[in-house]
Amino acid sequence: MELVCPIDQRCSDQIAALLRPPSPPFVKEYFEQLISKRRCQGIKVKQNGEFGKGVFAETDFEEEELIFKDQMLVGAQHPSNKIDCLVCSYCFKFIGSIEQQIGRRLYLKTLGIGISSHNGCESNSSDEDEDDHFAHSHHSSQNGASSSSSSTIPLSTTAVESLMNGELALPYSNEFPLPSIISCPGGCEEAFYCSKSCAEADWDSFHCLLCTGEKSESCSRKALLKFTQHANETNDIFLLAAKAISFTILRYRKFKVSHLSETEKTASVILGTDPSLLLEAWKPISIGHKRRWWDCISLPDDIDASDEVTFRGQIRELAFTSLQLLKEAIFDKECEPLFSLEIYGHIIGMFELNNLDLVVASPVEDYFLYIDDLPHLEKKEAEKITQPYLDALGEDYSICCQGTAFFPLQSCMNHSCCPNAKAFKREEDRDGQATIIALRPICKGEEVTISYIDEDCSFEERQSLLADYGFRCRCPRCLDENP
Repeated sequence: MELVCPIDQRCSDQIAALLRPPSPPFVKEYFEQLISKRRCQGIKVKQNGEFGKGVFAETDFEEEELIFKDQMLVGAQHPSNKIDCLVCSYCFKFIGSIEQQIGRRLYLKTLGIGISSHNGCESNSSDEDEDDHFAHSHHSSQNGASSSSSSTIPLSTTAVESLMNGELALPYSNEFPLPSIISCPGGCEEAFYCSKSCAEADWDSFHCLLCTGEKSESCSRKALLKFTQHANETNDIFLLAAKAISFTILRYRKFKVSHLSETEKTASVILGTDPSLLLEAWKPISIGHKRRWWDCISLPDDIDASDEVTFRGQIRELAFTSLQLLKEAIFDKECEPLFSLEIYGHIIGMFELNNLDLVVASPVEDYFLYIDDLPHLEKKEAEKITQPYLDALGEDYSICCQGTAFFPLQSCMNHSCCPNAKAFKREEDRDGQATIIALRPICKGEEVTISYIDEDCSFEERQSLLADYGFRCRCPRCLDENP
């Protein structure tokens, strides 16, 4: 029997308004303000005919030149990656110290908590698990010293604890200072920050509704824990959807307070929903291209085409289960349309179609590379202390912070199989922002494009992969290969 969400029926008009594509004048104004605020003056977002939005150069760019950096609207570290990397929950910088980063990971290994399956920072990779079909593009440097062996050599508990509690300072670790760890203001043990400003920004934007600590503003911390557990066990894309809904609810509340004068603050006004304010709060999410998740998710290789309807039905049921758990945890009557299955499916679909991998290189890798590059005598002396820790970490020593995020400007970039730009983290890019670099000289007025897929694939393979995005590529390369 098909699942029915009562909110879809009860709030159909408001849902339709929320999902209506924004008008070209609104899109133009929104991105002009965003580009000005972020000081990305070398680009412009324009409507691009049949391809929707596109990013265009407003000046000339040289090869390897930075085109722009884009701060995420919503992003999250993969839950399994939190075992390996302690980072700020808002900007995703590494925090603590080199000693704490190494000691924490080794300590968790002694408890039997495994290391993430991702080794280092992969390029152009994508998950192939049935419940995690994202269109990812990993972009980061592949530097790396190798440990002495692929297997690990355990350290004593005392040696690990000496790193954890700060009793041992590794040689030259002061060359890699990290921000001190700031705890969650709500008291949970899941979120940590690099600064008070990041902690406050995350709390005000998302986390106050999604915190499981004593000061949480959620309806039910118990329900929130159930929602998070379900997301961790099925698909962490639900955590991003929860952030998007929390973000919109909190914006709505702020707008409502600011729009009401003291004389208007009667009980009836405060308790009533203002649809125009909800639309205003939804604006940043409205910009992203959307389709329902169960319609746009790619069919796994191990699912036969004859079973596609069943598979998509199962994905819809999975989303419905997640939504019910989230509704119990953070439901807001004034923002009821946000808890419809139609809205939830479109939010998840937005991440499916527009997300870029969140990748931040590990300072632990840089640290061991630094030791490896020391003059012979200094290196030999330092390795008396560092080598046992490197051996204990094994080949997993260089794991970077990994997650997924929605970037407003990057999401407007169109695909080309012969792109003129790429998402690529430079040495100095140490946070979760997307960094777009020119692959070749780009002239003023030219559209800036990236590749959504591995452009080294054959024409047939590229078209098949791009079909998941809902279009057939007609870039110059494809037209040359298949006139």
